Amino acid sequence: MSEYFPYEKLRPNQKEFIDLISEAVKNGENAIVEAPTGFGKTISVLAGVLPFAKEYGYKVLYLARTHRQMDRVIEELKAIHRKKPVSGVELRSRKELCLHTYLKQFTTDAYNAMVVCKNLKKLGKCPFYENEKKKKAEFEEVIRFFLTEPSHPAEILNYAETLELCPYDLTKRIAEKADVIVASYLYALSPSIRESLISSLGVDYSDLIVIFDEAHNLPDQAISALSDRLSIHTINRAIKEADEYREHEIANFLSILGKGIEKLYSEKLAERDVEEAPVQPELVFARVVDILGINERWLVKTLNEMVSVGDTIREDRIEKGKPPRSYVGRVGEFLLLWLSLIGRDDYLFLMTREKGMSLELVALDPSRALAFIKDVQSAIFMSGTLTPLEAFRDVMGIENARMKKFPRMVKRENAQVLVAKDVSTRGDERSLQAYRKMVEYIVEAVKLIPKNVGVFTASYEVLQGLLSANLDVKLEETGKAVFIEQQGASSRDNDLMIAQFKAHAKGNGAVLLGVMGGRNSEGQDYSGDEMNGVVLVGIPYARPTPRVQAQIRYFEKKFPGKGRYYGYYLPAHRKLVQAAGRVHRSAEEKGSIVILDYRVLWRSIRKDLPDWMTETMKAVTLPTMRLYLKRFWSNGR
Repeated sequence: MSEYFPYEKLRPNQKEFIDLISEAVKNGENAIVEAPTGFGKTISVLAGVLPFAKEYGYKVLYLARTHRQMDRVIEELKAIHRKKPVSGVELRSRKELCLHTYLKQFTTDAYNAMVVCKNLKKLGKCPFYENEKKKKAEFEEVIRFFLTEPSHPAEILNYAETLELCPYDLTKRIAEKADVIVASYLYALSPSIRESLISSLGVDYSDLIVIFDEAHNLPDQAISALSDRLSIHTINRAIKEADEYREHEIANFLSILGKGIEKLYSEKLAERDVEEAPVQPELVFARVVDILGINERWLVKTLNEMVSVGDTIREDRIEKGKPPRSYVGRVGEFLLLWLSLIGRDDYLFLMTREKGMSLELVALDPSRALAFIKDVQSAIFMSGTLTPLEAFRDVMGIENARMKKFPRMVKRENAQVLVAKDVSTRGDERSLQAYRKMVEYIVEAVKLIPKNVGVFTASYEVLQGLLSANLDVKLEETGKAVFIEQQGASSRDNDLMIAQFKAHAKGNGAVLLGVMGGRNSEGQDYSGDEMNGVVLVGIPYARPTPRVQAQIRYFEKKFPGKGRYYGYYLPAHRKLVQAAGRVHRSAEEKGSIVILDYRVLWRSIRKDLPDWMTETMKAVTLPTMRLYLKRFWSNGR
């Protein structure tokens, strides 16, 4: 057993997991590991990497998707520390780790927060930063204190507030010497944020061991980190801002540019019933080039000037106590990126209806975000849903990788997978009548499955279809409380809703309505009666939009014969499995999975599902589903 494993007993297969990670790290290899929910992946991977990292001075960068997952890593580090000394710190955004009222009040994104922080310091308007110099001894003492054991962000924040010191700077200084740094994916996937982190830590990539938790999220998260969008609203605001600051040449440039984009919009989208359309990237600048008679060199000079003017505007607004944004700077940054990517086949240039009218840069190759891992000592990717591992390796461009799939610890008698053979959410089969039939299945399942049930649909469109067939009304008649996931809800509001949903497990139970691929069907853990069953409505295939079609074409070119599979089918199948996995947190937990889509019975889809699902899968109709559920739950919980 590893000296950094803090618990008395190992769960099944944990020793093999720890040994695999340990060998990979020692040999400078990468690892791709699938291990089920409840396996203990977090503590196992830490136990595997820490002996080598501590002995040879490597820094562990542990990356997760949500704050809840990041907090869990700190909890495990605290458990390890009770057995063997280890230090760890969790990075959060400036806004979350700032005590200055101005930054907390106005900033929204990481870039603006960085600019505001920099300028407040430069102008001597941040008392917490000024106190770092005045209270240097206390500042250094607090750093030493938090290096004695792993700490949550709230603990650092409380100390910093008491001493009137900057929590963000304090966290960064702790991170310089900490054994383990816990952070969100963005710290690795965003090139600018990653470079800033590496610089602040004073390390090389070769000094790092990087762990990606819940790695099935990586393809989508990498695409998001490498993509960007600009609305016509922002361009119009930039024109007004340029005039306000007497930058009339920039205002004239933007006015001509905006009219050219509006003309393109009318040609591409205005008269058509589509949400997005590819656009030749050069056409965005065509009107400006024609009217002003400029070349590309002059265009680049103008855009760089806009970025510089944007920095000046932000500084001015900070001094005046106004929101620290600059529309001019934002447009300049986006258009420079747009211009630099012309001719690249790994980007799609789009015009969309989002927020009225927008230009969008869509990255097509998620592996670009992981190019840096070739320089690290070892990169570890783990999740409960990575099957097939070879496909994940290909899509993310991971070389020199050990791959291992650990079996799910679900006892056969505790697992039940029922697939309705007479319903589907295929586009040509969707109708009010079909939704009513699905509502019958859902209501019967909710009645027969004790306590809490999750109902996760292929999309919000399908969820709305079910609601139009009075799903929520009929569910309320079962006596269980109904909670509906809200698109665009804040993390705080969503967490509050989930806490209320889980609380009903102690009473009559509740039903949670949401979507596959959403935060509640993937990022949440439900134990015991908090999720006795899930009903999965449809398979979450993406709509065949231009971006999806471009993704398929790109993968087909990169992986001949596999483009549609990698770009369309496999991502949906993984989301289905993730949602199904909410039921079982341990081998002892009993749960039912009802899938309302006969396509899951097809061999082409079943091959992407884990053994624990296919081994217990049964095709049913409404009457036979009732019989199976009654029999399954009559044996007690």
